[in-house]
Amino acid sequence: MQENASAVNETAAEETMPKVPRDNANALDTTEIMNILPHRAPFLLIDKVLDYEPGKWAISRKCVTMDEPFFQGHFPGHPVMPGVLILEAMAQTGAVAALGTPEDKGKIALFGGVNKCRFKKQVVPGDVLEIRCELIKRHGPVGIGAGEAKVDGKTVCKAEIVFAISE
Repeated sequence: MQENASAVNETAAEETMPKVPRDNANALDTTEIMNILPHRAPFLLIDKVLDYEPGKWAISRKCVTMDEPFFQGHFPGHPVMPGVLILEAMAQTGAVAALGTPEDKGKIALFGGVNKCRFKKQVVPGDVLEIRCELIKRHGPVGIGAGEAKVDGKTVCKAEIVFAISE
């Protein structure tokens, strides 16, 4: 029974975010992302926000290159993006949506946990991650985002990200 409810929630989430990012003023470049998030290189893990609706959802992109510092040790001769960094990119995408509202501007979104995480494929240099995160619950400063990362339209990771907004 819980699987059916989960399937309904996933369908509802897919219907609220555009399948193809709209061409609009909501796209953000790296400088604009840094005006919302406190992250900086090498830990800013999204290159561009393709579209977002503050307080609701965001879609971002990460171009994965061989120059990423984590590839030096993960793994020499067989570089693979660490799964925890895919989750972090997902969390940063959700944080853009959460912190894009006037009441949360200038605050910090803290990682609170991960639920229902599944990794389905490896992410390697040359891949372009498209990351989506929809804020599905919010109670005061604590919330949950449903995230999905894809490469070439194929899911590489899905998870629920638990977050807390801090001053």
